[in-house]
Amino acid sequence: MYVFNSMSKIKKSIIILTAIVFLSEYIEANTNGSNRIIVDISEQRLYLFEKDKLKQSFPVSTSRFGEGSIENSYKTPLGSHEIKEKIGTDVSINTIFIARKNTSRKAKIINEKIDSDDDFVTSRILWLEGLEAGKNKGSGVDSYDRYIYIHGTHEEGLIGQKASHGCIRMFNQDVIYLYDKVEEGTKVLIKT
Repeated sequence: MYVFNSMSKIKKSIIILTAIVFLSEYIEANTNGSNRIIVDISEQRLYLFEKDKLKQSFPVSTSRFGEGSIENSYKTPLGSHEIKEKIGTDVSINTIFIARKNTSRKAKIINEKIDSDDDFVTSRILWLEGLEAGKNKGSGVDSYDRYIYIHGTHEEGLIGQKASHGCIRMFNQDVIYLYDKVEEGTKVLIKT
């Protein structure tokens, strides 16, 4: 009888410990990465989810060259990504970045549907890293090495249609809002 009770207590302890481990992993996964982003190219919209509830939706512009991951294609990559780096904390709205450096110059915002000769990165940068080897991560297709960002643009009149050179463009006020709501490591799914 004593051996049976001891074995029963050991089994209960193992079950409880297993449940605690699984629960702690679940809690960690859902608190560290409580926000996620879906970019829907067919809709030209970015969706921000917080704990699996739609929090906000924004119009965007993806690549005018279409979808793809090949280096130098200027296409928007598809698949699973995450925000690797956030650049631009507390920078003034419409500030131009060149090679991810704050120039302290402000862009003149174009509200008409005009495609200028410039492709300014403005206000904030959310630099994406691909998570799928051979698709958006690795030699010749790497989103991070291709400098794929979610960022503001001076060509706000083109938001809502395909107009970028591979990145995901947003209205400047929208990218600032998004920047403040997400962390490095936030998952981003780009789909058609």
